[in-house]
Amino acid sequence: MRIVLAGGGTTGHISPLLATAEALSDLAPDVELTCVGTPAGLETTLVPQAGRTLRLIDPVPLPRRLSADLLAVPVRLGRATAQAGRILAETRAEVVVGFGGYAALPVCLAARRARLPLVIHEANAVPGLANRIAARFAARTCVTFDGTGLPRPVRTGMPVRRAVATLDRAAGRGEARRRLGLDEAATVLLVSGGSQGARSLNAAVIDALPGLDGLGISVLHVTGQRNFAEPVALPELHWTKYRRVAYVDRMEEAYAAADLMLARAGSGTVNETAIVGLPAIFVPLPHGNGEQAKNAAGLIAAGAGVLVPDAELTAERLVAAVGKLMAPGQLAAMSAAARAAVPRDAAMAVARYVLEAGGQPCH
Repeated sequence: MRIVLAGGGTTGHISPLLATAEALSDLAPDVELTCVGTPAGLETTLVPQAGRTLRLIDPVPLPRRLSADLLAVPVRLGRATAQAGRILAETRAEVVVGFGGYAALPVCLAARRARLPLVIHEANAVPGLANRIAARFAARTCVTFDGTGLPRPVRTGMPVRRAVATLDRAAGRGEARRRLGLDEAATVLLVSGGSQGARSLNAAVIDALPGLDGLGISVLHVTGQRNFAEPVALPELHWTKYRRVAYVDRMEEAYAAADLMLARAGSGTVNETAIVGLPAIFVPLPHGNGEQAKNAAGLIAAGAGVLVPDAELTAERLVAAVGKLMAPGQLAAMSAAARAAVPRDAAMAVARYVLEAGGQPCH
């Protein structure tokens, strides 16, 4: 079977695409997969790194407000849809899968024009515009969260890579800490603002280091590439092992090393931390359409995470939140609640729906 997978921009779209591609290859080893993205997204790096074929079309940003850019959308969308149509024809695609982002809508529209079966996956609790349009004519709409408002949804959860879905944090902890230069006996706080980094998280954790030092916490601080070169004045510390890196290639290794995470609440992070049973303090992105707070809501309600608004993230608030979670048994209880909150086999579930849409039932 020949399948085209479209999506890109950020890891929130690319990671489930690559996880689904991995599952498709496992279920149908002879499947031919082509990924479609744009030159402006992280897919230009991440997709080839994963060993997948990548084709590019022009990006079509969809402005949220009335503006001059909105007037240009029909022309841009028409051009990109024509480009996508040529890719579908050249690859002789039999099924199309859309994951949202700038590349997804043109490919989904081209699939409809070519009368190809379409499966979409929505990562967030609040759907993006591309998937809100594509869901109207999709053969199957897979969602990560209930209550998205999309028509005829089936909740599969968030597709994640096999290395994450099968991670045993306890078994891998010692080796992960050795590789990352962390104290094997310490309590480790992992800090990451996602693929782009988060300045407010970065600033808060630096200011909080003396307080974290007092709690005996080691810190693995993933700043994001664009923030790593910024000068940082570290406070004097007595004990805390502080490790600052721009990026972690194998995020499952960072999850294994950590006891607790401070993070944004992108769908990928919310679901990956839950799947591996890593308790988290979530600080949702303060702008956009509010999807990050809604992404984390289920874990917060289940007692698997703590939410701190971005405007309230001070060093004092962070130290107090971490200190409260150090109570005996608290992290273990949160870990168990997290693992019970989300599906672990979403990549396989989505892959099966894709194969079924193409007429190849898979059990």
